[in-house]
Amino acid sequence: MAIAIAAATAASAATPPPLLGIKGDVDRFQTLTGQDSQVRHVIVGWGQGVTWGSHFVELFQQLGGIPMIGLGTRGRDGSEAITPQQIAQGQGDAYLVALAGAINQFGQEILIRPFGEMNGYWNAYSAYTKGGAVKPGHQTAWFRKAFARVYLIVHGGAAADIDAKLEALGMPPLAGGDLPVNPAPTTRVVWNPQGFGDPDIPGNSAQAYYPGDAYVDLVGDDLYDVRGKAEWDAAEALYKAHKSRPFSFPEWGLWGIDDPAFIKKMGEFVRTHPRTVMLAYFDSVTGSVFDLQTKPKSRAAYRAVITSLG
Repeated sequence: MAIAIAAATAASAATPPPLLGIKGDVDRFQTLTGQDSQVRHVIVGWGQGVTWGSHFVELFQQLGGIPMIGLGTRGRDGSEAITPQQIAQGQGDAYLVALAGAINQFGQEILIRPFGEMNGYWNAYSAYTKGGAVKPGHQTAWFRKAFARVYLIVHGGAAADIDAKLEALGMPPLAGGDLPVNPAPTTRVVWNPQGFGDPDIPGNSAQAYYPGDAYVDLVGDDLYDVRGKAEWDAAEALYKAHKSRPFSFPEWGLWGIDDPAFIKKMGEFVRTHPRTVMLAYFDSVTGSVFDLQTKPKSRAAYRAVITSLG
């Protein structure tokens, strides 16, 4: 019995607690839940951090903790600024190279989350419309190449090495010279679909957008409790499909419902799925349908079950 207890203790010590995060007001969320949010989530539009908004390094410093930067493809006016095909063909390289330089200048741990929920039709970079039609320039093959290009640029390295990998994927080389090296685990790129596609058709499955293990540091799933229903089966499937990669929930939350059972289920999932290394609640904004301030039962469950994980 003593040997079994010692082995269990050693296994527990070998598995660090998951990182806890939030999108929104960090201090407000700590008041609500007691959570010390290591991960600070923000989603930026294409060009933000370079040609509009705060500069990247300034943004990283303002966020504090471990920034998680979600990249979108809409510009300042809300319209699509660039397609996955254009990214794959190198037309977005200047922006991505600037991001890589800022990551290097920041010099601290950071998460880059390109094109989250790509299998949701509402995102400009999704391959499908709501009705299931394929969008030219957005096909999953272009998405996979675009994602791999982002991965290679933000991690950096010698131009010759990056160009060789791009050529092997059928993409043009970078313009310019060597890039600063931003190695994992200090810099991690998150591939983050929804568990089920919307529309839920085979071509829009999560796996259809997967660029390959070589271009993913961390697998993510966005999971919401909508009217008492959450897609736990999809989360389980994603976890099992990528055994060689750590798992995470870059977004999870309660969609206008006070449901402590969902919070408890999340705690159970993390405890029983040891590759789960990060979960970031969405969000802490006054008046948001996700706000825990208006969900007293769930807020109490969060304090008891989730805050204690960290």
